[in-house]
Amino acid sequence: MKHTFCLIVLLLGVVVSTNAQYLTTLPNGGNSKASVSERIGLTDVTIQYHRPAVKGREGKIWGTLVPMGFTDPGFGSSKSSPWRAGANENTTISFSTPVTIEGKPLAAGTYGFFLAMEPGGATVIFSKNSNSWGAYFYNEKDDALRVPVKTVALAEPVERLKYEFFDEQEASAVIALLWEKLKVPFKVEVDYVAEQLNTYRRELQGNMGFRWEAWSEAAVFCLQRKVNLEEGLRWSDNAMSPLFGGQKNFTTLSTKASLLDALGRTAEKDAVMKEAMPLATMLELHGYGRGLIAAKRPKEALEALLMNAKKFPGVYTTTMGLVRGYSANGDFASALKYAKAALPLAPDKVNKDAVERFIKLLGEGKDVN
Repeated sequence: MKHTFCLIVLLLGVVVSTNAQYLTTLPNGGNSKASVSERIGLTDVTIQYHRPAVKGREGKIWGTLVPMGFTDPGFGSSKSSPWRAGANENTTISFSTPVTIEGKPLAAGTYGFFLAMEPGGATVIFSKNSNSWGAYFYNEKDDALRVPVKTVALAEPVERLKYEFFDEQEASAVIALLWEKLKVPFKVEVDYVAEQLNTYRRELQGNMGFRWEAWSEAAVFCLQRKVNLEEGLRWSDNAMSPLFGGQKNFTTLSTKASLLDALGRTAEKDAVMKEAMPLATMLELHGYGRGLIAAKRPKEALEALLMNAKKFPGVYTTTMGLVRGYSANGDFASALKYAKAALPLAPDKVNKDAVERFIKLLGEGKDVN
């Protein structure tokens, strides 16, 4: 009989242990565990949370199930807690680089995410304590940032709480909690340009630093964004240096010339471009000339396009380059002459139609560019 009793006690112990969930099981209360991640610029943002459901409690979520403001949870060390912005453990949000939240700075890291709800709005709270259960151990001294936001009514209900990214831009996005018929959005912005430059600096110290294309790519970024031009110029020099696997070609030389031009060093730019143009392929030189036309530098454009036509005479591309070059300079008669010469060289109907359109425009004294 004693043996039977001991066996029953042992079995009961196993049941108790199982119910206590010492091992991995489904989340408490049927609140499904979830995560959502997205990259803003070069910044990785990840939210880990549990998703409670409405479960027929429409109209009883906000202000009833989710209290307004700060309340005493009745357990743990906190006597004034916001909502944990989800269920079960802390909702957490991670940023791989520094960000701004609604214009306020926040360092990179992982934060406990809380909301203090109020009619028509909420206070978004990022806590340095990201490891506690829910809000039972919340302490305002751990707050890294508090930001007030406006809430938005939803036309369609959301059964299970979720987080989504909206209005994604190159350097920003809006993150929102959506549940029942309410949306709580907050804007996250990153310094994409600074992070991109930091990424280039780091990667160029590795194996990418032995490829001229990588140095050139970084230099072009500075040129296009008009930032760190002196650093971009150094990178363009490295793209040509044998110490970095560099090459002197039209791409590397023209990039350096463009950076010099952006820095106002015109004489140096001209000297570099004189070295670059003889190294260009037909398409590179044609593209360079077209770019100068777009930049409203028609005389320089015509020089480049004339050089291209001299290197590659009687070719459709270079002949059409002269059409554009002379037209950009207002010499419609010369442009018309070359347009007529280009017509029989057109490789297909699309190009032939384009030439015929140019001939018509030039006959009317209109620029084709």
